[in-house]
Amino acid sequence: MPSHLSADHPAAQPPPRGPVDALISQTRRLRGDMDAVRRDAPADRTDPEGRWQRALCDLAVHQLDDLDAHLSQLRDGPATAPAEQAAAPPVTRTVPPASPGRGSLISRVGSAEWNLLTDEATWSGELYQILGRDPAAPPLTLDELPSVVLDDDRPRLTSMVTDCLIDGKPIDGEFRMVRPDGGVRTVHMMGEPVLDTDGSTASMWAVLRDVSELRRSQRTVSETHDSLQRERQTAQTERRLAVELQEAVLPPWRGSPTLPRQGPGTLDLAARYLPATTSSLIGGNWYDALDMPDGQTLLSVGDLTGHGVAVTSGMAMLLGALRGMAVAGTEPGQLMAWLNQLLDASVQPALGSAVCCRYRPQSRTLVWAQAGHPAPLLFRNGTGRMLAPPDGVLLGATSGAVYGQAEVPLEPGDLLLLHTDGLVPARWGCARPDATGTVESTADVSRLLDLAPRFQEARSAQDCVRTVVEEFGETEREDDACVLVARVTT
Repeated sequence: MPSHLSADHPAAQPPPRGPVDALISQTRRLRGDMDAVRRDAPADRTDPEGRWQRALCDLAVHQLDDLDAHLSQLRDGPATAPAEQAAAPPVTRTVPPASPGRGSLISRVGSAEWNLLTDEATWSGELYQILGRDPAAPPLTLDELPSVVLDDDRPRLTSMVTDCLIDGKPIDGEFRMVRPDGGVRTVHMMGEPVLDTDGSTASMWAVLRDVSELRRSQRTVSETHDSLQRERQTAQTERRLAVELQEAVLPPWRGSPTLPRQGPGTLDLAARYLPATTSSLIGGNWYDALDMPDGQTLLSVGDLTGHGVAVTSGMAMLLGALRGMAVAGTEPGQLMAWLNQLLDASVQPALGSAVCCRYRPQSRTLVWAQAGHPAPLLFRNGTGRMLAPPDGVLLGATSGAVYGQAEVPLEPGDLLLLHTDGLVPARWGCARPDATGTVESTADVSRLLDLAPRFQEARSAQDCVRTVVEEFGETEREDDACVLVARVTT
């Protein structure tokens, strides 16, 4: 860098090598640690959060490499002594021009001095490299310098130079410069006026640092962060829509309504939706209880695979079709067959499971069918069992599927528990459909059956649901779940 001695500015002495060497060692150790962190950063470029984390790692590496290069320059000093530089002709540089490649941190700091008395300029070889100019060409004067600066940035450069020369303010700012090959480099310029013995400004010196790659890394971080924020906002919006849609289609009743209103065998009903604990996404689980025009009661629970608004809207479509066909008098087995046909022909193919029951109060019988779903649990006199399931594959699994139907007599005080398979966490092995879509009883359901004594003591269906929530509500689950309890009363 050219000397900037003046009457009130003594020459700066280079720092001792020991402290600078220690700083360089620390920087390189950090660089090695950063490399390890970068290797562990997510490599999935499709994930917004992974892209943001990767960009932050790259930016940190740029900063550390930059610091290492500057400390090395500080320790080693300029390649040419200041006295020799002052004696050398200002335009007889022999350093070959170099175009720093993307990500390169070599030769990114140059220096310059503009003599106001002689209108001469002196550039270091590094500055020629940064700007891609022929070192045999004369350096640009202060009047010529704006010609290689982008139009939008010229006012900033002019203001900085004017403030420095007239008001003696130090220069500290960035602007973009156009290289002869058309490339654009972002340069950070720091400098100050050099005063003559009479206190007037004799020249201006500056250090120019190429920060193009650094700014590019920062923009990448900013862009990936914005992408991540948009992704999160979209997810929040989708969740809100899914929740609103779910709340609109699931039964609005709370507590323990009594359905139907007439007949010798009424039902005490309660239900609860339990969201997943490991995800904020809303799934396609549902529960339903509907009073039929013929005095019977429709009970159903089900689950459509997937999460999000599309799945919740699919669940709403399926539940609406189920209600409509049930009101029309369709029996559970045939109802399942038509739901399977509807799902199989939908624009967005999906799989679903369901249990559909018709309770006939006059005879206290339950007619039911299932499609690849856990069978209802029947609790009587302090014990519980899983009902033997009729044949039935998952909805949407195959065209033209036929679904069986079963009939079970009920007694006053009997309690039915319908649930989706997310109720019992997977590590307990909740009952799931086998290869044919049929659900078999396993040891998993025993956790629900073990609640029989507590159900026996419960005064209402709502108390029974509360018992289930106490047992499983706080447990970590990967999927959301529904539970519906129906107790036969006199």
